[in-house]
Amino acid sequence: MVFRKLMAAFGAGVEVDTVLANTGVRPGELLRGVVHFRGGKADYKVEGIHIDLTAVVEVESGDNEYKSTYSFLRQQVSGPFQLAAGAQHQHPFELAIPWETPISAIAGQPLRGMRLGVQTELALAGALDKGDLDPLFVSPLPVQEHVIAALDRLGFRFKKADLERGTLYGSTMPFFQEIEYYAGGTWRRHFNELELTFIAGPGKMDVILEADKRGGFLTSSHDAYNRFTIRYDDPPGAADQALERGLEKMARHRGWF
Repeated sequence: MVFRKLMAAFGAGVEVDTVLANTGVRPGELLRGVVHFRGGKADYKVEGIHIDLTAVVEVESGDNEYKSTYSFLRQQVSGPFQLAAGAQHQHPFELAIPWETPISAIAGQPLRGMRLGVQTELALAGALDKGDLDPLFVSPLPVQEHVIAALDRLGFRFKKADLERGTLYGSTMPFFQEIEYYAGGTWRRHFNELELTFIAGPGKMDVILEADKRGGFLTSSHDAYNRFTIRYDDPPGAADQALERGLEKMARHRGWF
């Protein structure tokens, strides 16, 4: 374990280490872990422990763009308890990963451009202190994996992923994920790039496609948009069909279908 000293400014010297049992989870699953404490030079009353799930989000402000850390779930995992000087204490916890949590790993590999984490917040001596960010890797739901694999088969090539500030219709998150692709295969005739967004729930998921459409002779390029719903109990192949219909609808605006 790697203990980190908190509350140094208050002379408390309390050290904490959060160990996650499963750093790789899917939306809707439980994240489990244990918060370990080591007391300082005196007895202290810990007023509470909170766990924050956080994400690094791109924020646009006028002509500027910067990154900011957003908390998208904050849960109290312990009430007050006494921490004796030099004593060690541990507190297990579990919390449900929100269905709309963005994907940050695919096939066990970190998704480029994404940064999710877990922070432990300690309330002590009338003040709050947060530990460092422990990485959290969220893998796709099976239906999300299916859509991503279908795009690969259609020739789309992954470019990058990021989180943008804003709340989409049907979402409760203060940000949304964009997984960006270069168009490939036959779709290169229609699109330059494609952006993929998921809004997942316990029984169904909305898929949002936004494409940068190629301009034709005497026409300029512009964006096309499509949104459709996939239910988790849909028959096999339904996701593929819905995806291809969505792509075709966007391409039809130029009369190529």
